[in-house]
Amino acid sequence: MIKTYSQRLTPPFSGMVQIAESERARALTMDGNTWEIHFRHATAGDGRSGPHLHSHGYRRVAHVRQSDMATISEQGTQDGRDIDERILELTRFLTRVDLPFPAADEYEYWLLDAKDEAPLAMVFSCTEAEHMPAFPVRLEWTALPAAVMPIEATAEEKAHSSAPVNYRVERLVAERAGNRPKARWFRRRPNETDTFPGMLLREDWDDEADHALCQRYLLRQSTRLLMLHGLADDDRSRLEQASRPHVMDVARFHAMYPLVIDNELMSTIRVEARMRGLSVDNDPLHNRRDGVLYL
Repeated sequence: MIKTYSQRLTPPFSGMVQIAESERARALTMDGNTWEIHFRHATAGDGRSGPHLHSHGYRRVAHVRQSDMATISEQGTQDGRDIDERILELTRFLTRVDLPFPAADEYEYWLLDAKDEAPLAMVFSCTEAEHMPAFPVRLEWTALPAAVMPIEATAEEKAHSSAPVNYRVERLVAERAGNRPKARWFRRRPNETDTFPGMLLREDWDDEADHALCQRYLLRQSTRLLMLHGLADDDRSRLEQASRPHVMDVARFHAMYPLVIDNELMSTIRVEARMRGLSVDNDPLHNRRDGVLYL
């Protein structure tokens, strides 16, 4: 039996990681193009750690491209080498699944606003309550690094050698959390959005400059935020419009979007990526491996 689900990749939020999990191994992907294979193994404390701690772990053993899966599954070999049965079980399954998988990480750890102790920014998420003690106590929110998600500086910012928007938003969030920050776990279904920021970070900033800075960060992150399940249609539409300049990111992640509001726009963006001859494989920004932490 193979279980499929997705969950948010944090910290910082990088998108939704898709997971296919058997009793012996699992396969993970951020974009549906390359799958990372992990073998399951018992931990040193297996059976003695208590009911609330992991009794098993995973080790990374291989990467498999989606384009190679059919051949590997049929032949059972790659480059003349026999493929482990645990990998074959997953690849044979993954040749016939539809992406994205349903979101399963309903347990969320939020940094709180110092004024009203309402959710300010999401730090972690996980799929089971018993996993929560495995996460570190981290009373801070981190932005996606500028090296991963560069945000274009204005002429004024260049003239003053301002820090990247990413890290200035980090400081804003830290200041709003206060000198004695608080955080807590919540259990939330994807459609329970009334008291939670839809884009995982509050957008209501009193200072106009702070609001503009936060918007620049979130809208630049649009291609990854579109992977979220349960987004309000207005938010999704706004993010789709914001993704227009970032054709490479859309080309990489569009198959992971659970819903598209403006199909014509998304098609136009993908066509533009192909016309430019862009490829995820030859873009150095995307040749990095998105790490999977605390899973």
